[in-house]
Amino acid sequence: MPRWKKILIAVLGLGLIVALGFTACELSQREDTCADGVVRTGGECIGVNSEGYDFGTPEIKDVARAIAQENKRIDGQPHVTVAMMLPLQSDKAALRRQMRSDLQGAYLGQRQANEGEGEPPKIRMVLANPGRNYEQQEKVVGTLLRMADSPEDQLRAVTGFNLSLDTTEEAVKRLTEHKIPVLASRISGDRIANEDTADGMEKARFPGLARIIPTNHDAAQALANFNGERGRENLKTVLVYDKRADSYNESLAKAFNGIKEQGQAGPAPMPFESPAIDEAGSTGNQFTQLANNICDSQADIVYFAGRTLHLRIFALKLAQVGCKDRHYTIVSGSDAASLRQDMAEKDWAQLRGADGRAKVTVQYAAPAHPNSWSAELARWNNKWDAAHDRKPTAEELPQYLTEPKAALNTLKKRIETTRGEGTSLGSAPNLEDSRTMLVYDGLTTIGKALHQVQSGGAEAVPSREDVGRQWSLLQSRHRVQGTSGLICLTSGGNAYDKPAAVVELDPGREGHGKLKFVGLGWPTGREQPKNCVIPSGTP
Repeated sequence: MPRWKKILIAVLGLGLIVALGFTACELSQREDTCADGVVRTGGECIGVNSEGYDFGTPEIKDVARAIAQENKRIDGQPHVTVAMMLPLQSDKAALRRQMRSDLQGAYLGQRQANEGEGEPPKIRMVLANPGRNYEQQEKVVGTLLRMADSPEDQLRAVTGFNLSLDTTEEAVKRLTEHKIPVLASRISGDRIANEDTADGMEKARFPGLARIIPTNHDAAQALANFNGERGRENLKTVLVYDKRADSYNESLAKAFNGIKEQGQAGPAPMPFESPAIDEAGSTGNQFTQLANNICDSQADIVYFAGRTLHLRIFALKLAQVGCKDRHYTIVSGSDAASLRQDMAEKDWAQLRGADGRAKVTVQYAAPAHPNSWSAELARWNNKWDAAHDRKPTAEELPQYLTEPKAALNTLKKRIETTRGEGTSLGSAPNLEDSRTMLVYDGLTTIGKALHQVQSGGAEAVPSREDVGRQWSLLQSRHRVQGTSGLICLTSGGNAYDKPAAVVELDPGREGHGKLKFVGLGWPTGREQPKNCVIPSGTP
């Protein structure tokens, strides 16, 4: 073969190899792309999307599409972007249902903010998946920072945040350091919060952070105040807590340990250690030992500082030990709001025992419950009727009950409107788990801040700093009528004296157990003041 032919063949072969390499690289990159703005990393689809992508979670497909439709509807109108940041993939059905509840609240809140106020700017929502337990939050936060600087995106707030973890804290810290306002609707850990000081001059750890859910400290205090009123001072208590590093567990254990008991001293705190937030590990064996010790201690009330997965196992083990003629009440924090949907019929049967009587009930401070306002108003009216010979005027009715009830009615109407439009949210919103209500309140709070800070023409866009400064102004006349209670924010961006809906999971006598609203607990020991005016000197 002539030399020139050999050279030509070699050149063509090299070109083919290079072309195949580029093609393989391009195909590899395509395989790693889950959707626009979302890349497969470590087996998860991580990133930010506004076009209805469901992140491989079928349960959220319909509501993600509904959010995308609302984004399309307001396109062309003055708007800003709000990011909904929370893990959006899981191999556990219960967690996927929780994601759906969160996003249903986000969509309904977006619609209410865009139509209820009727003023610019509108809210365009993007879904931001930081991965399991927020472990890949750094990449997502980087994207959100770029969106905040982009004249096209104009990101002005980030919300969501459903787990009190170190990785969550890192995400919130980095966002707020870059002056991006954050509204946490579902994290209750004490560490991810600004400290309220009497003079309001303390430099905030998280500038621009607001929270609309009580901290674990406040929720535990509300439970203590509520139970004190019900005459539980003479019952013995014991604290069971998870030693695994988890800011939710740590702050809840600290809060429970700080409750001043008025009755007999109970046994010393009893620790256990779980392997992860969503893994059982050997906790079942540990709980068998703890249950035996609790049985011998004569304790009646168990304060449980741990996650829902482990709470379920502990409750079943406590019922299984079966101290003779003993009934236990387990008291826990807001994470327990997801417990009911994790219980099977055989679990309820175990909590009842062979004689059909409840051996174990679980009480917790839910951040919201749909029956709370009507039930509390009925009690208030009964007391009024007993003390007066006339009906109360509208001004005499308790504002801290009537306004949240009106907000809840608005949410229910919004759900009906959505159904009437033929918009599917995947399932009917389950208000009893509190998630939909809390996230809805978060979006309407952001909407109120955006509308209040808006100045100039409709095309003007408020700055990040201006939006963040609005949080502490949302009180008194500018309070937010939330479905979970009046939202009046302190100088540190914390919800002042936000009520906890005390609920109980009662196994009943047959079938599935019931979730029963018991009453409202107040962190300060009394209801919020009229018009939610925060008293001076409030720490």
